Amino acid sequence: MSNASNTAIAAEPGIVVRVLASRNLVIGLIVTFILIAMALVSFVWTPFSPTALNFAEKLQAPSLRHWFGTDNFGRDVLSMIMVGARNSIAVSIVAVVVGAGIGVPLGAVAAARGGWIDGVVMRMSDLAFAFPALLTAVIITAIFGPGAVNAMIAIGIFNIPVFARVTRGASMGLWKREYVQAARCAGRSDTAITALHILPNINHVLLVQVTIQFALAIVAEAGLSYVGLGAQPPMPSWGKMLNDAQTFIYDAPWLAIFPGLAITFAVLGLNLLGDGLRDILDPKVRRQR
Repeated sequence: MSNASNTAIAAEPGIVVRVLASRNLVIGLIVTFILIAMALVSFVWTPFSPTALNFAEKLQAPSLRHWFGTDNFGRDVLSMIMVGARNSIAVSIVAVVVGAGIGVPLGAVAAARGGWIDGVVMRMSDLAFAFPALLTAVIITAIFGPGAVNAMIAIGIFNIPVFARVTRGASMGLWKREYVQAARCAGRSDTAITALHILPNINHVLLVQVTIQFALAIVAEAGLSYVGLGAQPPMPSWGKMLNDAQTFIYDAPWLAIFPGLAITFAVLGLNLLGDGLRDILDPKVRRQR
């Protein structure tokens, strides 16, 4: 290895330095950590029961006893938001796993084989993108019934063509690289090349896409719950809380403000996390900096 190459590698900042230098990544990590911590804590503790009715304390404004106030049934809004975070994360994780678990192999096969296989995968993706994501999810949950499980499946199905396209696009150029040609000359199969050479070199692209789709899944889950097709009562959901708050928007605005802020900060944090990961993991972005 040349001295110039050694100098370039030595000058490459460590991963910790790059993380701390990325303001987007730091903020995204903090917000995401708070979101996850809130959801995990809700399994063992909430200030009050998120489902217990207490009409004696209904529609109380935020106070030292109820930090985010109470709803029209006397339920503690903060407790409901904590449990709602758990529901949003669960739906988003399953939806992203379904989308990536099916979409990434499809995109990888399309890039590796090309020809009619590539054409079929891409035309199926075009067909899926012809319908708005939320509308597709509404149709699926309307057919199979409302509920968190069906919401997971519906959002996951829309994620499939997204991951397929991203994987195919990131993989296409790599199949022309010298190390891939060398692997082919060595007798490796397309499956082995994909597993050993293609996917490891596009993992930063897929990781960023995961954070983006995670944020979109939270919005989609909230939208489905808002129209009554997501998590069903008594399970709290951010979208359902926004729907219930419409009637009291003037008398008890905190019922809409706090769930809305929860959705906003969750999506903002995940988007910043994705941008930050791209900044430190994408070689092209690092070279530009």
